[in-house]
Amino acid sequence: MKGGMGQMMKQAQKLQSKMMKLQDDLAKETTESSSGGGMVKVVVTGKQEIVSIEIEKEVVDPEDVEMLQDLVVAAVNDALAKSQQMANERMGKLTGGMNIPGMF
Repeated sequence: MKGGMGQMMKQAQKLQSKMMKLQDDLAKETTESSSGGGMVKVVVTGKQEIVSIEIEKEVVDPEDVEMLQDLVVAAVNDALAKSQQMANERMGKLTGGMNIPGMF
């Protein structure tokens, strides 16, 4: 039984090491989303950090700030959803589909 516990600890440490590498890799990977036919573009890392927001000057209308705000929110939310999906897919491959709460 003692050997079994030691083997489990080794496997847990190996998994933890792979998870840390995955988190580092996700911090470097990005996904992009846009709204308004490409007028607003957002780039997000695999760790759900916004890298950049690009806004075409044609969509900047002082008379309709609400539309620009809506376009930014839509692009950010979509980029974050894509980022989360990317992280979940990578984590699923690492854990064999086992869901580990709090990882992402």
